[in-house]
Amino acid sequence: MRFHSFFRVRFALFLCFVLPLSISAADKNKEKAAPPEADKPSYELPQPAKENLGYTMYQRIRDEGLTHSHVMDFASALMDGIGPRLTGSPNLRRANEWTRNQLAAMGCSNAHLEDWGEFGMGWQQLNTWVRMTSPDTAVFIAQAAPWSPSTNGAVNGQAIWIDIKDEKDFDKYKGKLAGKIVLLGEMREVNPVDKPLFTRMDDKDLAKTADFPLEKQKAFSDRMQEYIKRAALLDKTGKFLASEHALAIILPSRDGRDSGGSGGTIFDDGGLGRSAYKRDHANPLPVVVTAIENYGRVYRLLKANVPVSIEMNVDVKYFDDHEHGFDTIAEIPGTDPKLKDEVVMVGGHLDSWAAATGATDNGAGTVVAMEVMRIFNTLQVKPRRTIRIGLWTGEEQGLFGSRGYVKQHFGYVPRSTAPDQLEKPESMRKPAGPVVIKPEQPEVSGYFNVDNGTGKILGIYLQGNTAIAPIFSQWMEPLKDLGVTTITARNTGGTDHLSFDAVGIPGFQFIQDGLDYESRTHHSNMDTYERLQPADLAQAATVEAIFVYNTAMRDQMLPRKPLPHPELEEQLSAPLKVMPGVLEPAEESKD
Repeated sequence: MRFHSFFRVRFALFLCFVLPLSISAADKNKEKAAPPEADKPSYELPQPAKENLGYTMYQRIRDEGLTHSHVMDFASALMDGIGPRLTGSPNLRRANEWTRNQLAAMGCSNAHLEDWGEFGMGWQQLNTWVRMTSPDTAVFIAQAAPWSPSTNGAVNGQAIWIDIKDEKDFDKYKGKLAGKIVLLGEMREVNPVDKPLFTRMDDKDLAKTADFPLEKQKAFSDRMQEYIKRAALLDKTGKFLASEHALAIILPSRDGRDSGGSGGTIFDDGGLGRSAYKRDHANPLPVVVTAIENYGRVYRLLKANVPVSIEMNVDVKYFDDHEHGFDTIAEIPGTDPKLKDEVVMVGGHLDSWAAATGATDNGAGTVVAMEVMRIFNTLQVKPRRTIRIGLWTGEEQGLFGSRGYVKQHFGYVPRSTAPDQLEKPESMRKPAGPVVIKPEQPEVSGYFNVDNGTGKILGIYLQGNTAIAPIFSQWMEPLKDLGVTTITARNTGGTDHLSFDAVGIPGFQFIQDGLDYESRTHHSNMDTYERLQPADLAQAATVEAIFVYNTAMRDQMLPRKPLPHPELEEQLSAPLKVMPGVLEPAEESKD
């Protein structure tokens, strides 16, 4: 009995002291053996099969966004009260300050302006008129091309049409242009408007959008080469005309979809190249864009050898040659201790062209993003992640505002500094290395953008991020009665979500109803408040708010595509050397 008692005491001591140590060691071993996923950001972890949706918040957002919308209040203040917002102009500065103040007043935190860098010349159109004085009198529909110089009072001269397709064509006009007003550009065919300019997408249109295109598109680099070549010729043409002492230049307005660029609609977004805001690429002569019907009358008279006299006055004001650009930034802070440093972003571009008040491009996207923030503040939403709005400037000249913000905060693609590359805009230069990632980049779950006009949201472009399709599909199910039905893996370009996508952050543009955006309002003198559709904008703000809310509240961040490698694109796109019997260049020369 004494032996057994002794054994029991020893065993009890073992249980009390030795076993806990063993368990502790085992726990430590388990920690060491924990799967590496534990240290990964949540966007790399497996995503849940079923989304945890807050249907009560869906309904609250719908009620506020659809029945108490203030999107048109924002729209009238921005479009009517401030007007066109050309990058570098006083109006854009006013719009930056107004949006910052409005976001602060509605309850957003940290509302401020961020300098994205030097832009170029500030410019404002004060007055422009053009008229024919002989052989008849006629008033033209015309506006100054952005960054056109002034005529310094009314000027009158004989009109001449010139055909420049190559630098060699300059020789035909030497000594013939002094004191002349030059019509520059082909007279295009003006077809009857036999289709509606305002159309809504139907199921067939959406099915086409949903289908992923298998045909190889024309390479972006090829399109850029053509663009650079045209821009270089226009630049040289302007300098040639100035050296020949021409008075001014008249350009014909381009066309819109379904012959929308007629009947008094002019698209005024070019001039003599998109770099006219830089002093070293400044237009050397006054440049106006006129309605195609006015241009056509003069063109035909000149072709018939009838002399035509034109009188015009371009009154503009320049500001500093080194104006800086600013983005408007504000946020609703996150409340979850573990997630509050992560960010969901929403935005659009604040700048516009100068021919009208920039209502559909992109006043619509701006006021929708502002309405999203108003809805959240009104409902006193406490998001787990921080919700941040970015209203970008310089988008029309090359996504400057969003690129600058992304470069400062999230990352950038290094660009070549070779002499031939430095002649191109930075975004068009060849990549010089892999994407440089900054510490804030992994903290952004996603960015949502509206910039396709005033139409309601019908779905979303995945930008090739197919892993997110089942997530968005579940989010959209309760929104189908609002018309949100379509998901496409397609990429869509031309706006600020690309700046985020370029550095590996999920960036999305919504599919919007087309309406008359491409036919009549995009960059035109018709892009005014009257083109906005109140019900569509209220729907867009409601839908975007739900997407942003879901992103801010879910446990995981949105899944990401693999990090892009633009520096490898040229190598990956090169044709394979698979043809048998092909001689190397050295061998060929020997033969």
